[in-house]
Amino acid sequence: MSFFDTLWSTLLDILPIAVIIFGFQYLVIRQGVKHLPRILVGFVMVLLGLSCFLLGLEQALFPLGELMAVQLSSAEFLPALAESAQRHWSDYYWIYIFAFTIGASTTIAEPSLIAVSLKAGEISGGTINPLMLRIAVALGMAFGITLGTWRIVMGLPLQWLVLGAYVLVIAQTLRSPRTIIPLAFDSGGVTTSTITVPIITALGLGLANAIPGRSPVMDGFGMIALACLFPIITVMGYAQLAEWQSRRARPHPLTQTEG
Repeated sequence: MSFFDTLWSTLLDILPIAVIIFGFQYLVIRQGVKHLPRILVGFVMVLLGLSCFLLGLEQALFPLGELMAVQLSSAEFLPALAESAQRHWSDYYWIYIFAFTIGASTTIAEPSLIAVSLKAGEISGGTINPLMLRIAVALGMAFGITLGTWRIVMGLPLQWLVLGAYVLVIAQTLRSPRTIIPLAFDSGGVTTSTITVPIITALGLGLANAIPGRSPVMDGFGMIALACLFPIITVMGYAQLAEWQSRRARPHPLTQTEG
């Protein structure tokens, strides 16, 4: 797809948004738009930026993710097999390592997560450490993607993994500090954004295409669902651990009385 084709399709995508915003402004609120020239320039920048980003996905991120999955799961790269022997899931350990590291690194660099963590630290008055929050989300994302690659290798049904993760999320929700629960659920959503989704999708599809007996439709998708769930678990786990450490550091009432 050429840049101009991408530009045209992006224009058709954002045009309804502009129509709704300006329609409400002029027909419902019945007021002019303040700083209209600056807003129009901003819309043009969004149009050009999205077009360049989508073209970059097609030209670089999607092919790169699929290429890494194919190379790391090829018979030439994997350990040699004895004659008539079947390959074990542990032979794909480089795939798991790549999935974990790429999941953690892309999440740490995710702009939406950086914005949410900084705002959470600001509103909480320093109670929530933005860096620790990002690390907790990154670990959850990395584990979710790694589990997703293992599911593809094993050919397991997605619903059982999702059901087990939701059971754990519900159990943690009942035990976690109430102030962290909304942030934990939002953290699962902001991780699957502009950087992470293309690489995860390409990795899953490439791996499902490379492993014999796997269907790209049935097995290649579903990693994003796990990538959304496990950051919720790790953020609530981080909050529970911080609360437990705070209780331990607090002096016991009997100790104060004896002093």
